[in-house]
Amino acid sequence: MTTDHTPTSRRSAWLPPMLVHLRILWCALVAAALLVTAGCGTSSHAATADNGKPTVLTTFTITADMARNVAGNHLNVVSIAKPGAEIHDYEPTASDIVRASKADLILDNGLGLERWFERFVANAKAPRVTLSADVTPISISEGEYAGKPNPHAWMSPKNGRLYVDAIVTAFRALDPAHADDYTRNGAAYQRRIQAVSDSLNDSLGTLPEAQRTLVSCEGAFSYLARDEGLHEAYIWPVNAESEGTPQQIAKVVDTVRRQRVPTVFCESTVNGKAMRQAAQETGAAFRQDEDHLLYVDSLSAKHGPVPTYLDLLRHDATAIIDGLTRGR
Repeated sequence: MTTDHTPTSRRSAWLPPMLVHLRILWCALVAAALLVTAGCGTSSHAATADNGKPTVLTTFTITADMARNVAGNHLNVVSIAKPGAEIHDYEPTASDIVRASKADLILDNGLGLERWFERFVANAKAPRVTLSADVTPISISEGEYAGKPNPHAWMSPKNGRLYVDAIVTAFRALDPAHADDYTRNGAAYQRRIQAVSDSLNDSLGTLPEAQRTLVSCEGAFSYLARDEGLHEAYIWPVNAESEGTPQQIAKVVDTVRRQRVPTVFCESTVNGKAMRQAAQETGAAFRQDEDHLLYVDSLSAKHGPVPTYLDLLRHDATAIIDGLTRGR
């Protein structure tokens, strides 16, 4: 998937007519959404659904799953992005804007993941909580975003537990009547995350040093690589400025050859064309079926391979181990 990561201040001077038209259309959607909202009332309590429960709006499916594990039956938790959606450059719809205007609480990832978020919540009345606030960020090392934080902090189970802490605190403030339940649910969920983390340590720890280079399309595994002692290589640092420049592909090809990497990977929400080229040039294995894709920015549908955050961590670990221990 080709996306544009040029900052807004640099884009505005050269936007082609079609993109100008799309920007005008988005503004019209905002205006239409606000008219609908005005007709329905703007109180944050308007977010409560017919079941009388407050509504929590998250930006993408992974944090929605985390939030549901903490919420139990006390809250309605809704994700803006749908399963399989690319989150970095998501384009909110008019209905999304209406939902935000009615939410009782909005949860975002932060660390620059949701580049569309500020304009999206500009007219929302609900409190906002950034789940990565207590994460120690890893900086992107190259490209246009060099020096900025890598946003994929949830790929570390250790950071996932910090996200849960933030969710518990936010829910206790939103709904004090059920504060103890949120604390208990959060603690139980953190124990499950820790169990998955222990399993990842055991399984990924079996990889010999010569087989610990993880090559993927996007640099989305920096936190997991840090935790598990893996070496990370990728085509682009953030999804996805292009389908891969010749220089980016050449760098990966060199790494795969030097490190004799048996398998290369791509994420479920990005275009694998560039990685396919790198695999063809090096003889490394590269498969894009759902068992071998890596999942990062989105969960799958309910009956897919990664319907929950814990499933995502397990799936990716299994795919990585199988790929890196493959004989050449």
